[in-house]
Amino acid sequence: MLKAVNIKRFLILLALAIALGILYYTNVIVKNLEMREKQIANLYAKSIEYIVNSPGTSEFTFIFDQIILAIDFPVIVTDRERNPLFYRNIEIDTTLSKKQREKILRREIEKMEKTFEPIKIAYQDTLILNYVFYGNSKLVEQLKILPYIILIVAGIFVLIGYLSFSYIKKTEQSNIWVGLARETAHQLGTPLSSLYGWLEILRTKIDNGEDVSNVIHEIENDLNKLNKITQRFSKIGSKAELVEEKISDVINSVIRYFEKRIPHSGKKITISIKGDMDAKAFINRELFEWVIENLLKNSLDAIENSEGKIEFKIQEKGKLVIIDVSDTGRGINMKYRKDIFRPGYTTKKRGWGLGLSLSKRIIEIYHGGKLFLKESKIGKGSTFRIVLKK
Repeated sequence: MLKAVNIKRFLILLALAIALGILYYTNVIVKNLEMREKQIANLYAKSIEYIVNSPGTSEFTFIFDQIILAIDFPVIVTDRERNPLFYRNIEIDTTLSKKQREKILRREIEKMEKTFEPIKIAYQDTLILNYVFYGNSKLVEQLKILPYIILIVAGIFVLIGYLSFSYIKKTEQSNIWVGLARETAHQLGTPLSSLYGWLEILRTKIDNGEDVSNVIHEIENDLNKLNKITQRFSKIGSKAELVEEKISDVINSVIRYFEKRIPHSGKKITISIKGDMDAKAFINRELFEWVIENLLKNSLDAIENSEGKIEFKIQEKGKLVIIDVSDTGRGINMKYRKDIFRPGYTTKKRGWGLGLSLSKRIIEIYHGGKLFLKESKIGKGSTFRIVLKK
């Protein structure tokens, strides 16, 4: 939960940093363009002033051709009483009367004066003849709006990302809770159905006067199984105590429990274990047995034929203990090797997609190890690998 909150905060801060960076950079560009336009406006005013102060100059045409053509922002030149004389880059309907055009130009002058101080054109530096009013070009105005558009778009993207992330998290959590509830029912269902079966056998044997000691022993196993299930669920969310255990002993205890119940499924499946039988690792027995059971159940479900084989191989490599669980089932497409561990993902008709997700969490979070799909071939089987510290 804390990690999810940190990711959300990071997304918001990142979007804010990007937006502020763009805002700052665009503002710098706008200031530079405004400075350039101000320089051109000043040059325009100085050119007119130069012409006024130098009557008969031969540079009149050159100045107007070179400077006026460079102006791409709105300009209005007025007399000393601020009456508009001529203008450039202002869209006014030419069909309007002179009075109406003048009214529009006066409104433009008021707007321009609020943005930039007008430039004075003086004769002999004393007598003011004209004023040059100017405003921002369309490009500058658009650039001023651009950062806010980017900010809004970035905000929308962050909002969509935040909502999508929240939806995914809620869906995942919902899948976990639903899956956990069904997993609980499934975990309890196996020993309970077995108990009902032993109860029927017990009644038959008692009616026939036969020895029932072996049945009682199996009932005890199922009751112990129920107790283990209770202990497993009680350990979820708490720190698991790890004890050094012989891995082969733990796996064999799970195999023995399943071997007596496999015939009820109508399949003939051989379960074997080989490799370094004395290998030890630090594990929590109840939780580790849960992982082995989940992998064993997956293998049993994957074997669709009447006969099949499941093999556990234990090996020591340096400071690690490696357990490979192989079966001769239908196999898994390797492109889904990561998806199979996601809560809610399943290829079974009656699955709920929590077993492998739960197993991976137990191995990686509680035991500091790894659980992954080592290899798989469609129609030939799969191999899951568990890596534990010695």
